[in-house]
Formats: sequence, C-alpha cells, structure tokens
Amino acid sequence: MNQVVNQPLSEHELCPDELLKEQEAAFARDIARLHSRRAEFVAVPCPACGANRPAPVFEKFGFSFGRCPDCGTIYMSPRPSEVVMADYYANSENYAYWAKHIFPASEATRREKIHKPWLARVLDLAGRYGVGTGRLIEVGPGFGTFCSVAMESGAFGEVVAVEPTPELAQACRDRGVPVIQSRIEDAAQGLEPADVVVAFEVIEHLFEPGRFIEQAARLVRPGGLLILSCPNGEGFDIAELGPESLAVDAEHVNLFNPRSLALLVEKAGFETLESMTPGRLDAELVRDAVLDGRHTLGSPFLRRVLLEEWDRLGWSFQQFLAESGLSAHMWLVSRRRRGAL
Repeated sequence: MNQVVNQPLSEHELCPDELLKEQEAAFARDIARLHSRRAEFVAVPCPACGANRPAPVFEKFGFSFGRCPDCGTIYMSPRPSEVVMADYYANSENYAYWAKHIFPASEATRREKIHKPWLARVLDLAGRYGVGTGRLIEVGPGFGTFCSVAMESGAFGEVVAVEPTPELAQACRDRGVPVIQSRIEDAAQGLEPADVVVAFEVIEHLFEPGRFIEQAARLVRPGGLLILSCPNGEGFDIAELGPESLAVDAEHVNLFNPRSLALLVEKAGFETLESMTPGRLDAELVRDAVLDGRHTLGSPFLRRVLLEEWDRLGWSFQQFLAESGLSAHMWLVSRRRRGAL
C-alpha cells in the first residue's frame, strides 16, 4: 500500500493564521498552570522498554526530555503526575479554544485531506488482514471528525468514541457521535470489544502509555486491529529541528519511534503487522522554521530543497520522507493475539 497520501497539506490549513494568537495565549496559560504544580512532577523510566538511564537531548517550555539509549524513545522526565495530567486536560484552555474555534474553522480541510484518507487506509488495512468491520472504537476522537466520517460512510456497523475532555466529548455528541466521556483506563471494562480500535495522536500525551495499551487490548476482539498514530521521534522534522519542532511540546511526553512503539504493543499481547510514516508536513515545518529565523540549515542540499527550489522539489522530498519511513508522523498497525488476555 502506498504510504503517502497524494494530496499536499499545509499546517496553515489545519490552524488558520488568524486564530494562532489566541490559541498561543491559551496554551501559554495552560503551560503556566503546569509549572505551578512542578512539585507534583515525577521521574519515570522509558515508557517503551522500562530502561532508566536517559541521555539528555533538549529542554522546551522549561521541561526536560531525554532519549532512551536502548530503544531510542524520547520522553519527558520528570513529567506531570497522572493527577496533574488529568486536571490539565479536563481544564485546558487550549483544548477548549481548539474545540470552539480552530476545529470548526478547519473542518472541511480536515475531512477531505485527513480523515477521509485515514478512513480509506483503515478499511484497506482491515481488508488486507481479514478483519471485520462490525464495530469501530476511536479513543481520543478530538472534535469527532473521523468518527463522523466513518459513520457517514456506513463502512462500520457501529462507531463509538471514548473522549475524556469535556468540550471535545460534547463536540462529538453535537455531531451525533456516540461518546463515552471517560479515559480509556476507566471505560474499557464496560465496553463491548471492537473489530478495530484506533487512537490517532493520543499515546504521546499519556502519563503511562503501557497501561493505556493494556486497557486498549480489552477493547479489541481477538484477532482485531489496534491502529495507533503519533509523532515519530526519529522523523525528519524532529531530527532536524529538535526542540523547535512543533511535535516537541509540554503535552507530548512520549516520542516513540517505530521500533519502540512496536515493543510497547507487543508487551500487551499484540502482534505488530506493519508501521508506516505517511506524514505530509515535515518539509514545510522545517522550511517555516528557517524562514522564521528559528532554525539554520547546515546542509546545502537541504537549502536547495527547502528554500531555493521549494516549488519544484518540496513535495517530492516530503513524499520521499514518507515512503522511506523518515517522516515525523507515524502509524503502527497491530493485531491482538488470540488468548493474549
């Protein structure tokens, strides 16, 4: 399957420039709220393999990130405790602003250029691996666009969302998506398992992602699929920009790579089927950082691709990154082993 979605995509389509100022102000207030509870931060081992000797890599917003020397995962430690994280997401001004302003403003683009292609990819994966389409659960659906696209398509017999953030859970309800307003850790016991469980851009936010995967396993029927997407800590955007990458922030406390995420899901009883990096924004994000004066390119080759001949080479370079497993956006597809629980 081609890992690249052929439609180019711009970050400015996803978050319109005129909304950035207020969004950034809301995010800054959220960060200040986190810092006010620094006494409750805790040191943690590698969220993928459990090793506990991270090598410092960078700091951002006053938070420290290290790289695991065993599996390469980049992660924040110390990080907000589970209680602090739960409070952060329940009361986030940034998330409330996205739900009220940014998601509605970019809805049409997200539907056509992100969520419809995602649904096509999910259905292709289900077909290739012989998995049914009776029931789909999305964990962390955000504004609910993917769930609504899946429901409208009729491709799945039933679609259910699990979303803990109040404003986002209400956004899902408003568009007719059945939603359980709860963390997966609290909801898994009472939900009927699904053929396919998806969690797009969720696992990087979690205090204890291993427990999340264990609970997700309870939502997947034996032989069913768990499909995750998240930043790839070894992708071009993060490798080139380091802390200037938008993927590195106070909320993304886990930056896995394809090997380390596979290790994590396999410990919870899943078989890794494939990984891919179908990102479309790496090249533009690095280019924007250079144009904004936040980054300097040391390579004449990259200057040529990202600046001098951007219109001719930019999208082809992004496709190369995606097809070669080098994008900073990745998917991992796994199957629940029968008898694993």
